[in-house]
Amino acid sequence: MNNFRAMLSRRFPALASRDFAIFWVGHLLSLVGTSMQNTALPLLAYRLSGRPFDLGLIGFASSLPTFFLALPGGVLVEHVDKRKAVIILQVVMMADTLALAFLALSETIQIWHIVVTSLILGSAVAFEITARQAMLIELVGREALPNAIALQATAFNLSRVLGPALVVPIILLFSKNGEGWIFFLNGVSFITIIISLFFVRARYKAPVMPRTRPMLEEFREGAQYLFNNSSVGMLVVIAATLGLFAFPIILQLPVVSKDLLGQIGDTKNAVDARNSLLYVAQGVGALIAAFSIAVNNAARQRGARLLLGEAAFILGIIAIPFSRFVPLTALIIALMGWGAVTQLATMNTLLQLHVPDVLRGRVFSIYLWALQGIAPFGSLLVGWMTQELHLTTTAVVCGLISLIVIGGIQMLNPKVRQSAI
Repeated sequence: MNNFRAMLSRRFPALASRDFAIFWVGHLLSLVGTSMQNTALPLLAYRLSGRPFDLGLIGFASSLPTFFLALPGGVLVEHVDKRKAVIILQVVMMADTLALAFLALSETIQIWHIVVTSLILGSAVAFEITARQAMLIELVGREALPNAIALQATAFNLSRVLGPALVVPIILLFSKNGEGWIFFLNGVSFITIIISLFFVRARYKAPVMPRTRPMLEEFREGAQYLFNNSSVGMLVVIAATLGLFAFPIILQLPVVSKDLLGQIGDTKNAVDARNSLLYVAQGVGALIAAFSIAVNNAARQRGARLLLGEAAFILGIIAIPFSRFVPLTALIIALMGWGAVTQLATMNTLLQLHVPDVLRGRVFSIYLWALQGIAPFGSLLVGWMTQELHLTTTAVVCGLISLIVIGGIQMLNPKVRQSAI
């Protein structure tokens, strides 16, 4: 047993931290519930209205708060106890999810209910992500931080396999209010991460510094760091491109399931099962990427990983419209899942390692704003384009724009690639 623990610690050094291990288990269980809801919610919304634009509207509502709150959140997080902040925000997210479950189970839910609850959830997430990412180094220390980031990505993507796989039996078991019961189970799942956080201690915690300067001045310092470090700054530009043109395509998976892969005589259960299959495929690809990075996150391989991840995701977007065969589409989406996690985990690691401790919250909040803060406008754009021009045209156009911008950055600014090696 001791030999096994020693081997595990060598392979996954972050798990040598008791505090991180407890947090990781609680977070994983909570993420499974979140992934179940993320699979069921678009299905419910598309069934209520039948409009692809509403899928984009929901994505807009959930990510709009990040546009306004991520930047000030990065400054505020540096002056609070991050563990306590995550606990409070998780409680808010749990209450919001249980309210959504009540509306669905009482059969009074409407599109505007989903939009409002998504807006509230997005507001909490805008602060929670920055606080949680900044908390990781306090649990494991700088040396084990890359492994902690990769293991957190592994938990997230394992949940993206387990969550959608659990959706189908629950919807079949509760054919009338299946989505409502999924939302309820997600609300209950938040208890696991909340409890885990009460048992962990931030052993590498830096003293919480009181605010002595105006918030705008502190934020300007973080922005100035990005302007003076082009290799890190270009990662933020890449994140913005992904958030605006690439990632919103994933919100249209129900359209892929129902329209692009539709069969004559399709039933609701058949469409739901096909949709869940695509989400599972995405999760499998993402899980493979996260686990491989957790096992081996050597610095010399990060440059190649970043390029391959970008290529797999963007080329997958362009390829989706040309497949009418379920297994082929599932394979494409699995490659996209692998590519998404590979590039995001690599960029996250680079930011966390390169940025000084005193600027980590501020710089990460700018990165988060670029990735998710402008995403609501991407969600609206992609939703509108899909409704007016069809998903085929939308995917090809957005994929080509992403390829030109990100490919151009990689070709014209070698520092981005060199900083990853």
